[in-house]
Order: sequence, then structure tokens, then C-alpha cells
Amino acid sequence: MISVANVSMRYGSKVLFDDVTTTFSAGRRYGLTGPNGAGKSTFMKLLTGELTPQKGTVSRPDKIGVLSQDQFAFDQFRVIDTVIMGNKRLWNTLQERERLYEKTEMTDAEGMRLGELEGIVGEEDGYSADSDAAILLQGLDIADELHDRWMSELQGGQKVRVLLAQALFGNPRALLLDEPTNHLDLDSIHWLEEFLTRYDGTLIVISHDRHFLNAVCTHTADIDYETIITYTGGYDDMVLAKTQIRARIESENAQREKKIDQLNDFIARFSAGTRASQVASRRKEVERLQTTDLARSNIQRPYIRFQMNRPSGRNLLEAQGVHKTYGDLKVIRNFDAIVSRGEKIGLIGRNGMGKTTLLRALLADAPGQPESPGDRDAGVVKWGHEASIGYFAQDHTGAIAKGTTAAEWLHSFDPDLTRQDIHGLLGQMLFRGEEGLKPTTALSGGETARLLFCRIMLQKPNVLVFDEPTNHLDLESINALNIALQKFEGTVFLVTHDQDLIEEVATRLWVFTDDGIQDFKGTYEEFSAQHP
Repeated sequence: MISVANVSMRYGSKVLFDDVTTTFSAGRRYGLTGPNGAGKSTFMKLLTGELTPQKGTVSRPDKIGVLSQDQFAFDQFRVIDTVIMGNKRLWNTLQERERLYEKTEMTDAEGMRLGELEGIVGEEDGYSADSDAAILLQGLDIADELHDRWMSELQGGQKVRVLLAQALFGNPRALLLDEPTNHLDLDSIHWLEEFLTRYDGTLIVISHDRHFLNAVCTHTADIDYETIITYTGGYDDMVLAKTQIRARIESENAQREKKIDQLNDFIARFSAGTRASQVASRRKEVERLQTTDLARSNIQRPYIRFQMNRPSGRNLLEAQGVHKTYGDLKVIRNFDAIVSRGEKIGLIGRNGMGKTTLLRALLADAPGQPESPGDRDAGVVKWGHEASIGYFAQDHTGAIAKGTTAAEWLHSFDPDLTRQDIHGLLGQMLFRGEEGLKPTTALSGGETARLLFCRIMLQKPNVLVFDEPTNHLDLESINALNIALQKFEGTVFLVTHDQDLIEEVATRLWVFTDDGIQDFKGTYEEFSAQHP
């Protein structure tokens, strides 16, 4: 169990949460929700002990598992050792025991200490540590041959999985996970969902994956209104309950205000007359009926709408014999496909299988895109009549020019637009007031993503090619993107590990497997039913 008593945190004039008292019970799995900037990561750091609250106290069990956010902190260690470090008591014991065994001669005291250490190793299941760590790594798709490699040899996504295994290792009594699904493919996310639903300690998780929160969480702790309110159920249950509570309070307030107006009218009419006792009685009634003060929600919802200048031809794309290799690794092998206008294709499969590679191969000589012949080794790709493409790359480093502001950069794509038009579009994507004048070098990951969406909305293409568009978005923005893609009348190519997005947007799937790319003409739900 983790308990928080009278905790407050503020930065300058911004109050994140004030005088919060709550308990996270054993056996329950809590989703910690709230928009970007609400204070989720700050609250998580208070729970782990990384931060000290400005006011109040936090009580936590001795053994907690925490997902490390620093991918490079363990580069000098082996993968298997990095996982075992998740149990600090065991790791420190193993290190001390190894130093004693390296000695050619031991004193009696050292011999007794060695016996104590062996007892601790037994208590902490240290004799099966390597195999237990290996099982976790296998579940997270870290191949056996990588277990003895140095962490510095792994790719970023692989490092995240190892750090996740570290947090899960040693049967901690509480698990604190900040964005554990980042860089995980759908298979790994499903494995993690099953693992966490079997976990019997206290789980607190931050995630922008709605499906994951609904699948895993028994409760939702929502940071809003400068406090934390816990609801029963997953994310969707929380949204429904929160909306109903807010609507009820607003309705009660409206009724009270109407009654207060009636009473005040009576008081104004008869205060100078002979009905003094009735007036006094109504004044007391007005005091009793004072409306509940509704704190302002910090949730901000962007408005995303993708429109087309004109539709493309009926036959949007034809690919024949598309081939791409990297050295001896054949990533895309003789891929053929015909895509019709209006289809929404989801690209799914494990990380490293070639989803981004295929998109880049299709775009290598696409209309309106920078030519990149090196992205396709062989094959022919024909884009249809009037095809215009809006591309959101997974790695958008350098996509936004530096040395300018968000508004100036956006304006460069349509100089005929007025300043008011540009700021109106920016406002839709939560760049309010002076935020549109923010230097592009100071944009956060979420702001960069939202500004790139602004550009695509401005250009009005009839084809959207989106490669992992949700990586830096909060739940409100992801939900807005989901609705916008469903309503878009053009063609969509979508790479994402967000299951709700795939389920609700995709009408066709390209499934990446070890045997090649399967073209499934149907929804994710239909695919899952055929491939349980």
C-alpha cells in the first residue's frame, strides 16, 4: 500500500495539486491520468521518493519497482545484470559475495559474513535470478542472444524493454510505471497487460494508451481541478463518471441559482416593508443555498480536422515488387499491393519488422515529397491522379526549421493567409495567445507533434501517411486524432501501437511477420478473431 497525506506541489503561481490525501491499496491497479502538464510525472516522482513534497508526507513499502526513464544509465552493464539490479538488496548482496569469493584467504568474520550473504541470496530467490530475469526478457521480446550483451549495444526500444523488466524483477510490493508502453509493439503490450493483471501488489501506471488503461486498471486516479480524485474502473469508466458528476453539480447549481434569484427578488421587494421576519428567513435561505464553487478543469482538447483540397483518383496506389535490404538483411521482399481511394490501412507487427521502411519505400518518389531513391532498392510504385500526401514521420527531428517561431514556420506554407488565420489554426491545436510566438527550438515533443498536425491541416492533402503519430500526445489529443482520422474522407496509412486507434480507424491491415507482409482486407477485430 502507498499512502499520501496532505501533499501539495506548486511551481510559481501554477498549482499542480493542493492538500491531496489518498491511498493506493494492495491488489488494485491504478491509472494516473491527466493532460500534459497536469503533474502526473511530478506526482509519480513523489511516490518513488525522487522528489520531496513541498507539504505533506508519502508512505511507501520497502520494495518498489520503478521504470527508469534514463535509457543510458546502465550502458556499462550486461543486459541480464541490469534486470537483476531491479532488486537492489539482491544485487548489492551478489556484488559483496563476489568480492569475498575473489579473496584467496578469508577471516572468520568474512566467512560468517559470507554465510549471511548466502542466506539473503536465498531469501531473495537469488539462485534463480538469471532464469527469472531471462523469462521477463523473453516476454518482452529481448532474444536470448542479447542477454549477455552490454546495454550500450542495444537500440533505444530494446533498452526500454530491459528497463521495464528491471522494474518488474524481484516481485516488488508496488510497481510505479511511467509510460511503460512507449516503444513497445502490440504483442509486447498484450504480454505486459497479461503480466500486470496477474500482479497482486499495488500498481500505479501513467499511460497515454487508452486501451491499455482500460485493460489493466481497476481504478483511475485523475489529476484535475488542482486535486486527485480516484474513480472505480478504467479510463473510459473515469471519463463517464467524471462527466456525470460535473453535469450533476452544474445542474444542481443552476437550480440553486434560480431559487436564489427568486429569494433575492422577494428580499429586494419587501426589505423595507412589514415582512421583516420573512425577509430575514429568506436571507438565511440564500446563505444556505450558496452554489458549489466549480474549480476549473485543466483538460484542454485540441480540435483536429483533416480536409482535402480535392479528392485523388479512384486508384490511389499500385506497388509492384517493392524491395529493400540493409546489408544482408532483407526487410521488404517483393511487396505488391493495390490501394483504392478512401482505404485506411493499419501497418502492424513487431518492432524492427519493416513498417517504417515500407512507408519510406512507398514515398521514395511520391508526388510532393523529397526524392529519396535510396529508400527503395527495387520495384515500381505508381501514385494515382491528383494524389497529395501529408506525411508525419516517426522521427521528425529537423522537420521544423529552427531560428523562427511556431506561427512564422506555419505561415511559410501559405503566405497568403492572414495572421489571424494562422493564430486561429494554432489555437485549435492548443497554442493559445502568445504561445504561437514560441521559438521552434523550445517546443516540447507534444507541441512539435501538434504543430506538424497544423501544417498537414493547412495543406489539406488527400492522403495521410502517419508513422507513430501518438508518441508525444496526451490522451485528449490521441482521442481527437482518432476521431479526425475516422472522419477523414481520403486515404490513410497508419503505423501505431495504440490498439484503439488501429481498431477504430483501420479498414485494412498490412501485417508484418517473419514470413513477409500479409495483406488482410478487414478490421483489426476481424483479424484478431481469425488469429487468436
